[in-house]
Amino acid sequence: MEFRQLILSINGAVDALEYATARRFIEENFDIVYEYRHLLNSNAREILEFVKEKMQSGEEPLTKKELNAITVINTYAKRMDIRGLKLFLSEKGKEKIFEKKDAFEILSSDAKILLASLGFIKNKELVK
Repeated sequence: MEFRQLILSINGAVDALEYATARRFIEENFDIVYEYRHLLNSNAREILEFVKEKMQSGEEPLTKKELNAITVINTYAKRMDIRGLKLFLSEKGKEKIFEKKDAFEILSSDAKILLASLGFIKNKELVK
């Protein structure tokens, strides 16, 4: 993709409030976008700075599968469906979601309280 088209796509995505799309474009073409950052609108530049900070800190972004799992956890917590929440979290690999710091930022307060009371997360992790 040519840099002009890329910049137009990012600015268009930000204008359409499709921040995830803009972030994906920026992450996939970081070097090119950073070189031509002066052509980005202000919101796109903020996303670029956010991505830059995340890349420098070495944190892995949440995958789509992990984001979907967090959405399911929030839904169970909102409905107070403890049985469903336990069943969902009993699946293999679900405990790895809580190893990432970004996961706690997305969890609802209801989900955090339920997960702490069920022993899936520690109260200390909620404070971070």
